[in-house]
Amino acid sequence: MARRQVLVQLDDELVDRLDRLAAELGTSRSDLLRRGAAAVLAAADEAGADRELREAYRRQPQDPALVESARRLAADVVPEW
Repeated sequence: MARRQVLVQLDDELVDRLDRLAAELGTSRSDLLRRGAAAVLAAADEAGADRELREAYRRQPQDPALVESARRLAADVVPEW
């Protein structure tokens, strides 16, 4: 995959902490920043999916009878530990 270089300004303390963590993990600062960016994007995607799901339930709430049936069924099939 092609990569593009991006200039990011960080304060000295953050750079030092990234460098220490990179050394501990045996990786580079750039790799940590790539992984961090991917984690931020994944969290944003997940938060968006959660919002969409909540909104769907607001538009069409769960049927209480269906929820109770599912609860009883789950209670019947869950093994006792």
